[in-house]
Amino acid sequence: MAVYELKAEIELPVVGAWDDFLVEHEEQRLMVLEDKPSARAWLTGYFDSREAAMLAWELLTAAGPAGGRIGDPALRELPDTDWKDSYKAHFKAWKFGRLHWVPVWERATFQCPVGEQVLWLDPGMAFGTGNHETTRLVVERLVTFAKQQGTNGRVIDAGCGSGILALSALKLGFTDVVAFDNDAEAVQVSGENAVLNDLAGRARFFTGDLVTGLKGRQAELVMANIQADVLMRFSPQLLEAVAPAGSLVLSGILKVELTQVAQVFSAAAPDWKVESSIMGEWSDLVMRRG
Repeated sequence: MAVYELKAEIELPVVGAWDDFLVEHEEQRLMVLEDKPSARAWLTGYFDSREAAMLAWELLTAAGPAGGRIGDPALRELPDTDWKDSYKAHFKAWKFGRLHWVPVWERATFQCPVGEQVLWLDPGMAFGTGNHETTRLVVERLVTFAKQQGTNGRVIDAGCGSGILALSALKLGFTDVVAFDNDAEAVQVSGENAVLNDLAGRARFFTGDLVTGLKGRQAELVMANIQADVLMRFSPQLLEAVAPAGSLVLSGILKVELTQVAQVFSAAAPDWKVESSIMGEWSDLVMRRG
């Protein structure tokens, strides 16, 4: 089946505004791609028909953020194999602490330093390569938690995407890991990534949302990399899933949303310790239960 790629250049000053717009409108088909070396950026997306692509374009240009030039859209038909492989150009190896996240197609050439660990990833079209700030924020918290608190505790990955957080937890030494996503394809990709890393069956991946996935479960570390409005809407379920003396790590929060999210969670858990950090246009929020 052919897929249609829509791409239009945007000016760098409006990259943040377009990122915010796509998140706020829960637009899953389009994304912003920025190439810093060339100082260029594009809106790009994939659709199953020309008509769907052009309709999305008309709606976006009519309602999108004001200011900045946006180029004429280029529409091209991609063979199915090109579509499935298109994400590879945007996934690069990276590391934090002693853990490396590496595309599986670099397996033959990547050399892991002695004493360190590597997680091979083939994210497909599921969210979560670690190249996005929202994922990096949570991964860094996970690595730091393991170093400071040890790896004996239980872990919940709410909204697992490609499985990067749950599988990273296993690589760090955690043994009780549960992960879920409301997208069945993401759950399938997570399982495939577990097989790639000889971790099949070590974490439980299943399809669920923030109600069904968390019901009856608690963990010493709960991670949720989901957009801010969803986090706030399900704050009771997320807080309830944190075991005594445990931590809740939230990401997917634009830095302009951080104050509002922190207020919602602090009001619901006033005795918990709160901290946050910022990376680019994004932030995390960590709630530590006393």
